[in-house]
Order: sequence, then C-alpha cells, then structure tokens
Amino acid sequence: MQLLEELIRIDEKSGTPIYLQITNAFIHNIRSGRLRKGLKLPGSREVAEILHVNRMTMVAAYDELQAQGWIEMQARKGTFVKKDLPVLTPGRIDAAQPVFSMPEKTMFPFDEKKIVPVPLGDFPEAGKLIINDGFPDGRLAPTEELIRSMRSFSRMATHKKYLMYGGAQGTGLLRETLAGFLSDTRGLPITPRNILITRGAQMGTYIAASIVLSPGDAIIVGTPGYSGADLTFLQLGARINHVPVDGEGMDIDAVEKLCRGKKIRMVYVIPHHHNPTTVTLTPERRIRLLELSVKYKFAIIEDDYDYDFHYASRPMMPMASLDRHGSVIYIGTLTKTLAPAIRIGFMVAPELFIRHAVWLRKALDTQGDSLMENAVAGLYKDGTISSHIKKSVKLYKERRDHLCELLSSELGDHVDFKVPDGGMSVWVKFLRADMVKVSKKAYAKGLIIRDGTAYDADTRRYNSVRMGFASLDHKEQEQAIGILKAAID
Repeated sequence: MQLLEELIRIDEKSGTPIYLQITNAFIHNIRSGRLRKGLKLPGSREVAEILHVNRMTMVAAYDELQAQGWIEMQARKGTFVKKDLPVLTPGRIDAAQPVFSMPEKTMFPFDEKKIVPVPLGDFPEAGKLIINDGFPDGRLAPTEELIRSMRSFSRMATHKKYLMYGGAQGTGLLRETLAGFLSDTRGLPITPRNILITRGAQMGTYIAASIVLSPGDAIIVGTPGYSGADLTFLQLGARINHVPVDGEGMDIDAVEKLCRGKKIRMVYVIPHHHNPTTVTLTPERRIRLLELSVKYKFAIIEDDYDYDFHYASRPMMPMASLDRHGSVIYIGTLTKTLAPAIRIGFMVAPELFIRHAVWLRKALDTQGDSLMENAVAGLYKDGTISSHIKKSVKLYKERRDHLCELLSSELGDHVDFKVPDGGMSVWVKFLRADMVKVSKKAYAKGLIIRDGTAYDADTRRYNSVRMGFASLDHKEQEQAIGILKAAID
C-alpha cells in the first residue's frame, strides 16, 4: 500500500517520538476520509518497510492506534480501520480538516446532454426469482469445457503470442472456424476476411451504425422494438422512424412509404424472434426489404441474435445469405448460445466495410480476449458447442411449453400471448392489470419482472412484457407464476 508513503511524513528533527508521529498521521488521514472505514491495512512489518522505520516503532504505533480505538486487529484476518470510529471532541482540527470525499461534479465543463441516459442494471439480487427478457440458463453453459479449452491453448508455446497485443479483427482461428460454421448452418458465402469479432451483438450494432450514420440521418426500426438498439441509434444522433411490427414481422409497405418521402440511410431489423414480440419476418417480406435496399440505397443491419434456438421447424436462412449487392450487415452473438457474461459476438459484411469496422473497433477497445476467442474456437472444433445447442434447444422447448401451459391455466383470464416458434421468451400482453403496478407488487413478493414501459412507443402503451423461459426450470416457473398471479389479484 504505497499510498501510506505519501500520506505519512516523518520529521526526524521533531521532538515528538516517531511512533506518535505515525499514530497522529494515521488518525489525521482516517478522520479526513483518505483511509476509509473498514479498510484493511498492511501488517506492521510491511508498513515499517514502506516508511523506512524500525518494525518495533510501527508495532508501537499500531498498539497506540488500537488503544485509542482507531483500528482493530482480527486474528488470522489482519488489521483494519474500525467501522465505528471513536467519538471526537470538537476542536480546531475538525474545522480545518473537513472529511475528504470525491467532488460530485467536475471543475471543467462538458455537454451533459451529449450522452443519452440508459437504464443500468446490476447482477441479480440474491434470494429473488427473475423473469428476464429471454436469456440462456447460465447453469447449463459448458464452463468446464471452456476452461479446459482455454487452459489447453494457454499451455501451447505457439499460443503464448495471444497473451500479447494482436489483431483487432479477432483471432484467425475463431474467424476461420466461424466462417465455416456460418457457411454450413446459415448459408453465408464468406471467408474469415468478412468477419469481425466483437464483445457481443450490442458492440457490433454500435460499430456498424457508427460507420453508416451521421448525426441527423433518418433510419427505420420496428415498433414495438428493441430499446437497446434504439438507445444506440439515438446516441449517434439518428432520427428514428418507427414502422409497425405485426404477426409477419416488420411492415415493409410502411418502410417503402417512408423511403418515398425521405432519404433513409439504414433499416434495423430482427428477422428471427423479433425483440420483443418474438415474431419471424416472412420470406416474402425479407425479399422485398432486400429489393428496397437496392432501390433506395440504404443499409440493413440484420440482428440475428438467437438464430440457433428454433423449435417448430428449421429457421429460415438469414437475409445476408440472399444478399448479392452488399446491403446487409449481419450481427450475431454467442452470448445467447453460452451465457451473457461470455461477451463474444460477430459482424459479417463485405470486406471493405469490415476493414473500416476493425479500425473503429481498434480505437474503441484495441482488441478482444484472444485466449477466450481461441478457446471458443476449440469448442466449435471438438463439437462441444453443437452438442450444447442441441441439448439446450430440447430443454428450452420443454420450458417454453411448460411456461405457456402455466400462463394459460393460471393467468388465462388476465393475459394474451402466442406460443413462439423459437427464441427464449414469450410476448405477453396483460389485458386489465396495470403491468407497472404488477411489477412493483411482484417485487415486494420476491419476483423481479420488468414493467413493460421499455417497449412502449411515444404514442402507444402496450402493457406487455417479454417473459423469458429459458433460464427458469419448471419449479422456478411455477413459483414465479404463483407470485405473479398473487400480484395481479
């Protein structure tokens, strides 16, 4: 703790004993807040070395501090600044030395409206059930296999270079592996040069939109839509035009009407399991959207965040697999395949666009986690990920069916929903109960569920919420629906 060398000054010429100088300096810095309550302090030997004093001098100082009630020594744990400090008698030093804390505001000016405020989450609260937006069950993630793969690569002499700075585009091994996987499973005619590895789909969307858009550019998104993408586009200064999403996906007639009236630079679309409604864009609408992109020269960001999770039949090929003009920027992620904390996504686009995306990614984040990327590539090559997807699809289908049965049997008079063909959530409309009030009541009873306002448009309130089923087993679903039912009643 080298900070002590700066905070504690010893005057060899002073008539005050050195151990008392040290004691007084500690007290001064504890009172001023520089040494916070509960802080673990180094041992007397280490502090003596830092301050260049005899260890017995430091022992005497610690003994004095403990005697006065400023620190406490806990067996086998160490020495700590006490959380309950001794009551101080008012004196001149209090007035002269107010408690130090970081200022709330900066001294320098900056544009506080430049950054769009976003809702911030944290890790789940212990002891509460959560119906999330539709995330995978992290308990199923092949973490042991991933750690084993990472350990294996870290031991190879040829892979030591991946512990250094390297390529911002992602490791060649993962891009080559993904190129083959995406070609075989999604019909994308690509090479590793068409892929940029990102930290999840959100980074890919931000980078792609940053390159395409200038402040004031008009874009099109579906409504209800994914609020996370909307916030990204607002941050970049885009003018967002909303078009309806119905049972067949984004309304392409509305897209064409907007294109006739104004210059549209980009369309953001989620063709599989649209967020939040879970509907799939029909083949006819996909073809029309591609044709419009050529006619009106706009880019398409195709967010295919959970392509692998389809239950009714095989999913349709992505629009990117049909793109012959370079209109589509295809975004995917392994976060939904493995676990939210494993931040690996990818962007697929023409090589020229990827080159510019790599430059921007380099400025933002230098590079990704090369060791993790190669470890994930190893899981693709040994079949672990394919096996994990197959098992997850089977289990998530069972969980989808169970949740939908519970919604019908327990909340049938209160909600309306359609069983989704894929994805990890059900779009549920509450018919009479106010979802904002229900969410608050459910929280008080131990259940966290969103209140639905994040999906609302400026002119419409849906009173609906995405109810994720993948991360809850049958018993947890039953408990959650029981609490939700009580909150509605």
